[in-house]
Amino acid sequence: MSPVVFLAALFLSVPVAVVLIVTSIWYIWESDNTILYDSLAQKMFGGLENYGLLAIPLFMLTGELMNEGGMTKRLIALARVFVGGFRGGLAYINLLANMFMAAIIGSATAQIAVMSRAIVPAMEREGYGKGFAAATTAAGGLLAPVIPPSMMFVIFGVLAQVPIGDMFLAGILPGLLLTLAFALVVSLIGLHQAYPKSEWMTGREALAALASALPALLIPAAIVGGIVFGIATPTESAAVASLIAFVVGWLIYGELKPAQLGALFKRTAVNASMIIFMIAAASVFGWVIIYEQVPQRLAALVTLITSDPFLFLLIVNLALLLIGMVIDGIAAIILITPILLPIATGSYDINPFQFGVVISLNLVLGLLTPPVGIGLYIASSMGGTSPASILKALWPFLLAVAAVLIVLSYFPALSTALI
Repeated sequence: MSPVVFLAALFLSVPVAVVLIVTSIWYIWESDNTILYDSLAQKMFGGLENYGLLAIPLFMLTGELMNEGGMTKRLIALARVFVGGFRGGLAYINLLANMFMAAIIGSATAQIAVMSRAIVPAMEREGYGKGFAAATTAAGGLLAPVIPPSMMFVIFGVLAQVPIGDMFLAGILPGLLLTLAFALVVSLIGLHQAYPKSEWMTGREALAALASALPALLIPAAIVGGIVFGIATPTESAAVASLIAFVVGWLIYGELKPAQLGALFKRTAVNASMIIFMIAAASVFGWVIIYEQVPQRLAALVTLITSDPFLFLLIVNLALLLIGMVIDGIAAIILITPILLPIATGSYDINPFQFGVVISLNLVLGLLTPPVGIGLYIASSMGGTSPASILKALWPFLLAVAAVLIVLSYFPALSTALI
């Protein structure tokens, strides 16, 4: 009966955290095990006793401070220095700025919202179609769950009990690969559509843009550098990045006022609490799944189909594409990690870092695919165009993501080389 309750609640659009709690309680009630009842609350709070979870609100706060502190437009100007003179230059600027932003925000939805407001109108003024401009921005948002710091990586690291810092390192090469794939798509479309060729900045303008953006670049440098050189944990790096974002936005750029901090803290607390509650609920749900030996049963079924790790990952990718279409990426990774990770590592000897990178990128695709597609609707609303026109221009980017997923599934070294 518990699976019926679970599926019914999902299809009724009940919040995922509530679905997990209700299903777990229903299972405990059916099992008539009073010991499980007594342990329910303890298990929920126990799921939050992880130092790494503190990185979630801190990275969210960094993104909020950066948005209010005027760093976005300076990163866009910096991107123009490197790619602004190519044909379809603004599209390349869009992608490169998204890569810079991904190294700061860590949330695809937040990144799509910020970049849609910042660059879609500029692309439209220079002759790009609204649909293509919004599609490029939405696709660039997919870099957020792969390039560190990634909210998905933090959650996966906590659930999989692997070092979050190593998880961040695992995403660097896949993030660069995805950026190159998107750049190839833009170049091919630019040649076909004859998009305008922009002018390169003069040396003086390029130096000015670089000098203006340098303080903002301290943030990703603090995050990635602190982790790579072992100076700080991901959580400590997130705290340092928040402080840098505040100081830069307030004292250097002068666009962030201390009076704004109350509203920023409130927004961060509200958004982070939803994710933290889902993780608490997932710890109970995962406990029930393990108690019922679901991973072992599913492993026995899947291994009858194939013993090849690559084919297993292809099957997982296809299944997750469907799951991501109807369930939010963060909720989905919380749901499926306790079920699929033991199978991947135990039955197929797949490296957990490779598995984490693949499923994080896969699940975030649901942001841009109907029927849920919240990222698609954010890009539509912020860009002032219809979801249909965005989808029409988006499909080459989605094919590029699919190709990158296949490559990442076949070559584990792309995810593990830097660890």
